[in-house]
Amino acid sequence: QVQLVESGGGLVQPGGSLRLSCAASGFIFNIYAMGWYRQAPGKQRELVGTITIRRSTKYADAVKGRFTISRDNAKNTVYLQMNSLKPEDTAAYYCNALTPGGNSSLFSSWGQGTQVTVSS
Repeated sequence: QVQLVESGGGLVQPGGSLRLSCAASGFIFNIYAMGWYRQAPGKQRELVGTITIRRSTKYADAVKGRFTISRDNAKNTVYLQMNSLKPEDTAAYYCNALTPGGNSSLFSSWGQGTQVTVSS
Protein backbone atom coordinates (compact mmCIF):
# COMPACT_ATOMS: atom_id res chain seq x y z
CA GLN A 1 0.00 0.00 0.00
CA VAL A 2 1.43 3.31 -1.11
CA GLN A 3 1.82 5.90 1.62
CA LEU A 4 3.00 9.49 1.24
CA VAL A 5 3.35 11.38 4.50
CA GLU A 6 4.15 15.08 4.30
CA SER A 7 5.35 17.08 7.27
CA GLY A 8 7.16 20.26 8.24
CA GLY A 9 4.59 22.89 7.41
CA GLY A 10 3.58 25.74 9.66
CA LEU A 11 3.08 29.45 10.02
CA VAL A 12 6.00 31.60 8.92
CA GLN A 13 6.51 35.29 8.30
CA PRO A 14 7.23 36.61 4.82
CA GLY A 15 10.89 36.13 4.03
CA GLY A 16 11.13 33.12 6.29
CA SER A 17 12.06 29.53 5.55
CA LEU A 18 10.61 26.08 6.01
CA ARG A 19 11.77 22.59 5.15
CA LEU A 20 9.13 20.09 4.18
CA SER A 21 9.59 16.33 4.20
CA CYS A 22 7.71 13.58 2.43
CA ALA A 23 8.23 10.04 3.65
CA ALA A 24 7.25 7.46 1.05
CA SER A 25 6.52 3.78 1.42
CA GLY A 26 4.82 0.97 -0.44
CA PHE A 27 6.73 1.37 -3.70
CA ILE A 28 10.31 1.29 -4.91
CA PHE A 29 11.19 4.90 -4.14
CA ASN A 30 14.57 5.10 -5.83
CA ILE A 31 13.35 4.25 -9.32
CA TYR A 32 10.87 7.11 -9.54
CA ALA A 33 11.18 10.81 -10.05
CA MET A 34 9.31 12.69 -7.36
CA GLY A 35 7.34 15.89 -7.41
CA TRP A 36 6.16 18.47 -4.92
CA TYR A 37 2.75 20.00 -5.50
CA ARG A 38 0.71 22.64 -3.76
CA GLN A 39 -2.92 23.63 -3.62
CA ALA A 40 -4.18 26.94 -2.38
CA PRO A 41 -7.82 27.41 -1.35
CA GLY A 42 -10.05 27.67 -4.38
CA LYS A 43 -7.26 26.81 -6.79
CA GLN A 44 -6.17 23.71 -8.61
CA ARG A 45 -3.25 21.67 -7.43
CA GLU A 46 -0.07 22.80 -9.17
CA LEU A 47 3.35 21.27 -9.63
CA VAL A 48 6.01 23.14 -7.68
CA GLY A 49 9.05 21.16 -8.70
CA THR A 50 10.48 17.78 -9.55
CA ILE A 51 13.56 15.71 -8.86
CA THR A 52 14.70 12.81 -11.00
CA ILE A 53 16.36 9.62 -9.84
CA ARG A 54 19.66 11.25 -10.80
CA ARG A 55 18.72 14.27 -8.68
CA SER A 56 18.16 16.67 -11.56
CA THR A 57 15.65 19.28 -10.51
CA LYS A 58 13.14 21.56 -12.21
CA TYR A 59 10.97 24.24 -10.68
CA ALA A 60 7.91 26.26 -11.47
CA ASP A 61 8.77 29.84 -12.36
CA ALA A 62 6.98 31.11 -9.26
CA VAL A 63 9.43 29.35 -6.94
CA LYS A 64 12.61 29.20 -8.99
CA GLY A 65 15.59 30.47 -7.03
CA ARG A 66 13.75 30.19 -3.72
CA PHE A 67 12.82 26.51 -3.40
CA THR A 68 15.15 23.50 -3.53
CA ILE A 69 14.14 19.86 -3.81
CA SER A 70 16.36 17.05 -2.61
CA ARG A 71 15.96 13.36 -1.90
CA ASP A 72 17.43 10.73 0.38
CA ASN A 73 16.90 7.32 -1.17
CA ALA A 74 18.18 5.56 1.94
CA LYS A 75 15.29 7.12 3.88
CA ASN A 76 12.72 7.03 1.07
CA THR A 77 12.22 10.72 1.67
CA VAL A 78 12.01 13.79 -0.53
CA TYR A 79 12.50 17.29 0.84
CA LEU A 80 11.44 20.78 -0.15
CA GLN A 81 13.54 23.60 1.23
CA MET A 82 11.59 26.84 0.93
CA ASN A 83 13.35 30.16 1.40
CA SER A 84 12.25 33.77 0.98
CA LEU A 85 8.66 32.70 1.46
CA LYS A 86 5.89 34.94 0.20
CA PRO A 87 2.21 35.14 1.16
CA GLU A 88 1.34 33.66 -2.23
CA ASP A 89 3.21 30.49 -1.24
CA THR A 90 0.44 29.78 1.26
CA ALA A 91 -1.02 26.39 0.36
CA ALA A 92 -1.21 22.76 1.32
CA TYR A 93 1.86 20.99 0.00
CA TYR A 94 1.90 17.41 -1.27
CA CYS A 95 4.35 15.01 -2.84
CA ASN A 96 3.83 12.22 -5.32
CA ALA A 97 5.89 10.00 -7.56
CA LEU A 98 5.92 10.93 -11.23
CA THR A 99 5.02 8.83 -14.23
CA PRO A 100 8.08 7.57 -16.11
CA GLY A 101 9.18 10.17 -18.62
CA GLY A 102 6.52 12.66 -17.62
CA ASN A 103 5.41 15.16 -15.04
CA SER A 104 2.11 13.58 -14.17
CA SER A 105 1.47 12.28 -10.70
CA LEU A 106 1.77 8.52 -10.53
CA PHE A 107 -0.51 7.64 -7.66
CA SER A 108 -4.15 8.62 -7.50
CA SER A 109 -4.05 8.46 -3.73
CA TRP A 110 -2.45 11.50 -2.09
CA GLY A 111 -1.16 12.06 1.39
CA GLN A 112 -2.77 14.41 3.85
CA GLY A 113 -0.48 17.24 2.83
CA THR A 114 1.20 19.76 5.07
CA GLN A 115 -0.11 23.29 5.41
CA VAL A 116 2.19 26.24 4.83
CA THR A 117 0.91 29.66 5.82
CA VAL A 118 2.98 32.73 5.09
CA SER A 119 1.68 35.72 6.97
CA SER A 120 2.85 38.54 9.18
